[in-house]
Amino acid sequence: QVQMVESGGGSVQAGDSLRLSCAASGRTFSTYYMGWLRQAPGKEREFVAAIRWSGGSTYYADSVRGRFTISRDNAKNTVYLQMNSLKPEDTAVYYCAARSGVVVPITPAGFDYWGQGTQVTVSS
Repeated sequence: QVQMVESGGGSVQAGDSLRLSCAASGRTFSTYYMGWLRQAPGKEREFVAAIRWSGGSTYYADSVRGRFTISRDNAKNTVYLQMNSLKPEDTAVYYCAARSGVVVPITPAGFDYWGQGTQVTVSS
């Protein structure tokens, strides 16, 4: 099992920035990818970004590319999501997730382990 704890959510104004953190523990050596997904009220959970532990290859949803940056600190087993130029439509619960397989996860179904989520609210 892999456990993840997110932090860094909050309420901000449009145009502001936030950085989310995700500390992973447990069988982290069994995971290839970490990612961030989000779920807005009344909507399905959607992929935001993913990063490979080894090598650091990154993947982004079109809606956040150029504004969000995913990064990792392997020594701390921590993944970050730097969110700049936030928009009201970025409002959602953000989940950290991990995948133990080698195929790049770009959908919620591609992840095996989940954190509890952290709320991000962006007001106009």
